Amino acid sequence: MNPRILILNGPNLNLLGRRQPEIYGAETLEDVIAACTTLAAEIGLSLDHDQSNHEGDLVDRIHDARDAADGIIINPGAYSHTSVAILDALNAFDGPVMEVHISNIHRREAFRHHSYVSHRADGVIAGCGTDGYLLALRRLAKILV
Repeated sequence: MNPRILILNGPNLNLLGRRQPEIYGAETLEDVIAACTTLAAEIGLSLDHDQSNHEGDLVDRIHDARDAADGIIINPGAYSHTSVAILDALNAFDGPVMEVHISNIHRREAFRHHSYVSHRADGVIAGCGTDGYLLALRRLAKILV
């Protein structure tokens, strides 16, 4: 059975491709998930995905992943910089966690330079556009397959 990966996207990522395309690009979240689904099949991973604009929903999905996923790719969006609750939920997950940011958060406003999620992440990919998701999948495949 292929290792199962949860791709979890936080607030405003449902607007990907329409919100600030000069920063986040023209690809939609659906485009990203389609590319990830294709790659996952090629490299021996199964994929689940979800997106929410609500912190508690993201925490619940991470809790559910404890029994349903072998690894998590998370783009927590703005919750990266504010959510101890998401960090605590990730700390209760036993598998590897990859943190993805489409933009380079270290070249943006100072408040974006700190990520609570990074304290738990096994790897952080920032500034590689939506290719960051594919890079994270490849890394998880190396760890889990």
